[in-house]
Amino acid sequence: MNREAKHHEGGLIDRIGALDKLDLDSTTESAWIEVIQKMDSVYADLVHYQVELEEKNVALEDAHKFISSVQSAMTDVLIVCDVNGHIEEVNKALEVLTGKSQKELIGKAFGILFGEDSQPLVAQFPEKIRSDTIIDCEVNLLDGEGEPAPLAMNCSSRFDHDGRLVGMVLIGRPVGELRRAYDELNKAHQELKQTQQQLVQSEKMASLGRLVAGVAHELNNPISFVFGNMHALKRYGDRITRYIQAVDEGRESTELQGLRKELKIDAVLQDIGSLIDGTMEGAERVSDIVQDLRRYSGAQKEEAIRISLPDVIHTAAHWVTKAARIKPGMHYDLPEELEIVSRKGQVHQILVNLIQNAVDVLDAVDQPVIEIGCVRDGDSVSIQVHDNGPGISEEAITQVFDPFFTNKPVGEGTGLGLYISYGLAADLGGELTAENHPDGGAIFTLKLPVVNGD
Repeated sequence: MNREAKHHEGGLIDRIGALDKLDLDSTTESAWIEVIQKMDSVYADLVHYQVELEEKNVALEDAHKFISSVQSAMTDVLIVCDVNGHIEEVNKALEVLTGKSQKELIGKAFGILFGEDSQPLVAQFPEKIRSDTIIDCEVNLLDGEGEPAPLAMNCSSRFDHDGRLVGMVLIGRPVGELRRAYDELNKAHQELKQTQQQLVQSEKMASLGRLVAGVAHELNNPISFVFGNMHALKRYGDRITRYIQAVDEGRESTELQGLRKELKIDAVLQDIGSLIDGTMEGAERVSDIVQDLRRYSGAQKEEAIRISLPDVIHTAAHWVTKAARIKPGMHYDLPEELEIVSRKGQVHQILVNLIQNAVDVLDAVDQPVIEIGCVRDGDSVSIQVHDNGPGISEEAITQVFDPFFTNKPVGEGTGLGLYISYGLAADLGGELTAENHPDGGAIFTLKLPVVNGD
């Protein structure tokens, strides 16, 4: 029993005692006692209800403080409106963002908070909430300086305890930070792609440096052939010029016949055609080598063209072996003709890297051998480069395509050749795998589509 109830119980006893002092008859006394008891019971109930009301007021204040603290802690902006779109309540996040207090905003149309470009969408909110919920539509809220602040806005209906529509609740999440984070991520991605392209170019130039001797030898043969033919053509030209001058001078027929025989004009005429054809062939060979070099070292992405795969394999192997310190035996198992549509420079670069890698691991092998095979299987082709070296260790087999991974001494390898080859193979729509051959050594398999899907 609380203090008030005890107090009034004591008062009841006192009043009863007072009645005892009065000389009243028993009936009247009983009636008064009953009335007093009823009054005291009613008062006790009132006290009880007062206590409950005070407790509920305390709970209500606590709930209000809790809701206020939650709203203040929200980073999302909150706008509570009536059915006509007039603001009834906002949270601290919106006050901070707009620079306006809740007192200034109460009763105002919520549309004044948004930028002009968002007005057509915002105007639909009061109608849409009657039949639908608006989720994650992007609008621009005007900040304290009148600048647009992008929000991902959700809008839902608000109902009273009888289920009647009384307004709407708008919650907006600022996307500025998210957008900035996305821009920074995109910038980092672009920088990473640029760095990767630079690494590819660096590896190309490093490989090209190793291949210079082989390429020089490749160029030397046709250029020497062209030089030899041109010297012969120059001599033939001098003879023909002397003979034509004699004709122009009107010399005797017998004299011209003797000069023709002396200068071997008939032999020159028979040989000059083959000399020109040979010179053209040598020049075309030089042109092809230069084109291969341009494709190999070029930074721009080339177009897919029809290429002879056996020719590309032979060229890549020739470049590497001519420049290599050791000369491995080369065994080929290639079809006479096999054409694919792909980017020749990238295919060439992958093969150069694979063959160069095979040559590098054969340094300590007594009888180094590299076997290159090529087969077609449906819509794809497989090129295998097998060396008779020590093979790949169990620890390295899972890292062989990782960037900067290499077993070579410092200064003899960048660890990028196989990594770049792996990426180029994927870029061509194929794949590159590595494993140890059952007969010893490592075998790298390049699988490419017959027709590139670009």
